[in-house]
Amino acid sequence: MKRDVVIVGAGHAGVSLAFALRNLGFAGSIALLSDEADLPYHRPPLSKAFMTAGDDTESERRLLLESAEFYAEKGIELRLGSPVETIEPTSHSLVLQSGERLEYSHLVLATGARARRLPLPGAELQGVETLRTLEDARRIRQRLATSPRVVVVGGGFIGLELAATAATLGKQVTVLETASRIMERSVAPRVSEYVAQRHASKGIRIETGCRVSAFRGDGGQVCAVLGESGEWPADLVIVGAGAQPNSELAEAAGIACGNGILVDSQMRTSAPDVFAIGDCAAHENPYAGNARIRLESIQNANDQARVVAQVIHGDASARYHAVPWFWSDQGEVKLQMAGLGTDRTDCVVRGEPASGRFSVFHYRGDELIGVDSINQPLDHIMSRKLLTAGLSPDKATVANVSVELKSLLG
Repeated sequence: MKRDVVIVGAGHAGVSLAFALRNLGFAGSIALLSDEADLPYHRPPLSKAFMTAGDDTESERRLLLESAEFYAEKGIELRLGSPVETIEPTSHSLVLQSGERLEYSHLVLATGARARRLPLPGAELQGVETLRTLEDARRIRQRLATSPRVVVVGGGFIGLELAATAATLGKQVTVLETASRIMERSVAPRVSEYVAQRHASKGIRIETGCRVSAFRGDGGQVCAVLGESGEWPADLVIVGAGAQPNSELAEAAGIACGNGILVDSQMRTSAPDVFAIGDCAAHENPYAGNARIRLESIQNANDQARVVAQVIHGDASARYHAVPWFWSDQGEVKLQMAGLGTDRTDCVVRGEPASGRFSVFHYRGDELIGVDSINQPLDHIMSRKLLTAGLSPDKATVANVSVELKSLLG
């Protein structure tokens, strides 16, 4: 039987799309395909609360986006353990690995991304892990229980969140980062400095400018990380070296790709009636100077899902133009980011970093392009509103904490 909408991928993007369609009153058939055996779940807790929770069914139940009954009540055909083998755009159909063929009126690729593995000697050893899925998290949690020495390769969000979690569990934690500072591609230098200091105060050792060359094992189990500048003993190694898009299905089907599946402002791909959303979608973003980028965040997944739901439901005017925003909880540090500050020319600090509550405003010339906030949720909310409105407050005004950001909205 032909489905009106087939969604490949049951992460945040795919599930949000199915729910958004139903919330709009879409009455057509929806098939939601997942290659995982688990019900769709929240991913952010995997690096934090899930790691410290007891190894029981309750900790996993709390992760669920919804119960199995909820999907049935909404008329969403959720098919777990159903990986797709091929897509055939010309016939508006796809084939599952089981051999079953499904026809569609609209196909949405929400295939996400996977953790990047390092092609280094010893990468196959037991105890060298990456975190992306619930199954990964189960394995890491189990190993953490018996691993006194943890080495995290990569000083990005996932790596630092796991480092903070391991430290709270009393582990000896070392973070190895190739760049000159942690989170170099994502936040201002002042933010990197502050977060590094906070982690160091919790006993986490951070080595920057450190290039890992291999993993050494003993009896098939990792026992050390080797680098150009030293060697670090390890019972558990967690590699947080970024992610790469799951675009192989689209590529094999002849759909245009380039560091992700290429889409327009309605999230349409080069194939008729085929869309892509979430971590796998490469789109032109106005907050990145219209450069084609991928955004790996729940906010982005949800926003793009809403756009596609509107388009499928008949709104030809729907476009994706949301301000990007992100967050990362690292122990006592709540880091929130709005906009994209990668091509900043100037930074302005609002508040006192020593207090543990401050924000850094990124400017390109006199244009506000992004804001990083540490334990300042109100600053974050106001910053998103400023960016959405296209407002660029004077730098001196922003730095003056006696001026409420709300007053700058006009």
